[in-house]
Amino acid sequence: MRIRKMTEADLSYVSAIEYDIFSVPWKEEDFRKAIENPNNDYLIAEIDSRIVGYCGYWGIPPEGYIYNVAVHKEYRRQQIAYNMLTFLMDRATERGITELTLEVRMSNAPAKSLYEGLGFKEVGIRKDFYSKPTEDGVIMLYEAIQ
Repeated sequence: MRIRKMTEADLSYVSAIEYDIFSVPWKEEDFRKAIENPNNDYLIAEIDSRIVGYCGYWGIPPEGYIYNVAVHKEYRRQQIAYNMLTFLMDRATERGITELTLEVRMSNAPAKSLYEGLGFKEVGIRKDFYSKPTEDGVIMLYEAIQ
């Protein structure tokens, strides 16, 4: 597996994964704007030159917010999300970002377990954060050891 910075050439593949997974997907233009913003860092994971996952965050030291984490359905349970996020978190720390937050659906036990394994802790609930279907979001926080 190779992890690298997302480029404009990746956007159609990333969007295809996004539309396949999420009920309210980001559009290709949303990702284009995200990768053009210097406060963002977006990565993709490739296996045999195929994009199989992506993740990204917005951040201004010392705080960051993870917007996207996704792995193609055919490639789940292979530590791809774990490896991408570890790489992303290291890059964030190098930029001086010592706190990362994210939301995850209350019912998404596999994702919550992944984030907890990376050192995130549940710190709150956002009522009705998600739509299609409506569901609360669990707020999770990672604090880098300094």
